[in-house]
Amino acid sequence: MLREIRIPSSIATCDDSSNDLEKEGKTQSHNEADTASIHAAAQDWNGPNDPLNPHNWSRWLRIYHTIPPALFGFAVLHPAVSDVMSIFHVSRTAALIPLTVYMLGLGFGPVISAPISETHGRKIVYIISFPIFMLFTLGAGFSRNFRSLVVCRFFAGSFGSPIFGGRWALATSMFLMAPFLGPSLGPFIGGFAAQYKGWRWTQWCMLFISVPVYLMSIPTKETYKKIILKRRAKKLGIAPPKTTTGTAAVKSIIIMNFLRPLHMLFTEPVVFFLSLYSAFAFAVLFLFFTVFPFVFQGPPYSFTTSQVGLTFLAIGLGVGMAGITGIVIDRTVYQRHHREALGAGYAYAQPEHRLYSAMIGSFGIPVGLFWFAWTADKGVGWGTPVVAAIPFAWGNLCLFITTALYMVDVYGPLNGASAIAANGIFRYTLGAVFPLFTVQMYETLGTGWTTSLLGFLSVLMLRIPWVLYKWGPAIRKRSRYPVMM
Repeated sequence: MLREIRIPSSIATCDDSSNDLEKEGKTQSHNEADTASIHAAAQDWNGPNDPLNPHNWSRWLRIYHTIPPALFGFAVLHPAVSDVMSIFHVSRTAALIPLTVYMLGLGFGPVISAPISETHGRKIVYIISFPIFMLFTLGAGFSRNFRSLVVCRFFAGSFGSPIFGGRWALATSMFLMAPFLGPSLGPFIGGFAAQYKGWRWTQWCMLFISVPVYLMSIPTKETYKKIILKRRAKKLGIAPPKTTTGTAAVKSIIIMNFLRPLHMLFTEPVVFFLSLYSAFAFAVLFLFFTVFPFVFQGPPYSFTTSQVGLTFLAIGLGVGMAGITGIVIDRTVYQRHHREALGAGYAYAQPEHRLYSAMIGSFGIPVGLFWFAWTADKGVGWGTPVVAAIPFAWGNLCLFITTALYMVDVYGPLNGASAIAANGIFRYTLGAVFPLFTVQMYETLGTGWTTSLLGFLSVLMLRIPWVLYKWGPAIRKRSRYPVMM
């Protein structure tokens, strides 16, 4: 805890002048020590128990600060493709463009938000950007032509992209579940809204979710270390931590948030292959936005729009199972290795111990795809292909949780953030592109072979976490960036 310094206006007198000098010297030395302590505290945390450090907040306070940014991920509802086709008189491929540009906005939105958070903190990003997201969502709902819908969806994605943060496994598992649950609950809610109220109600439902989440985020505190220390220094009336300003600051932000992620993506094998694998799995997840309506609204199932939305609940169940898997593995396996590493004098367990979730989850992705491919192709009862989405979604999120934790452990907080940014750019780009050619593939090759092709690709990538587990230390030694050894 910081102690307030009070310089006495006078020093008590006594008969012995030497005692006066001695006491004055001690007071001066104490004051100098306290002043030095305060200046040090403004440059870094005031020890491991600094109450301003978010890691030292109470558990309930940490959970509360995780909930609002996680819930932002639930606000992912997309206009019904069939309604967009009929109202705006466009092809099925064109009707998917609002989804594509929304995904691109999510991928490149952090390029806009990063300079703000670097200068003013993370909270201000949520407070400013999310109302703008809601305004563009409102604009999408009121769109009278296809072009305005596309433009509004792009900017809604750009301003609605939350900032990823945190390396605590439990918080990360819960945090990452929300953006994956959004694509499952979104069609469920949006399906009923579109069928009974029209496609515009998919946008109104997003606003109904967003407003209470935004109100919940207003009382949150700042969590960015640099801004917390800067505010403490200002309160104490001393120099804040040294930071770059002007052109140097802009250059630093561009490098950290765009150039470095792209450089790591194409020069670091760990970043490239994990990003390729997780981006592919994520893209297939968003491909289901097109596949499920294509398969279940046609013969022999002939589902309504709301019934198709119900099928996405299987993805939500798989996501929930993956979140539980990540927490159980962390508690029962990783933490044991972490304690052993601490006992041996190391700060952390080897990063490869983060890969267990991806290793077991890697089997769920192809199992789910092949299961769906041939049960849907043969017209087996609707419950069988729907259930196939559970292992796919489970493996998908198991992979992504591992990717985030492993890259931060390997590269550290700063370069790890760049590695995750690279993953995000790759992931959202593929997620945006995949749905555009889905219908053509399914119409040409059929449900069985098209989904099987995706299954074969997932089998090829299945080895990636296993290879990193065995040869990860050797690969890390060749890295161009400082890594944990």
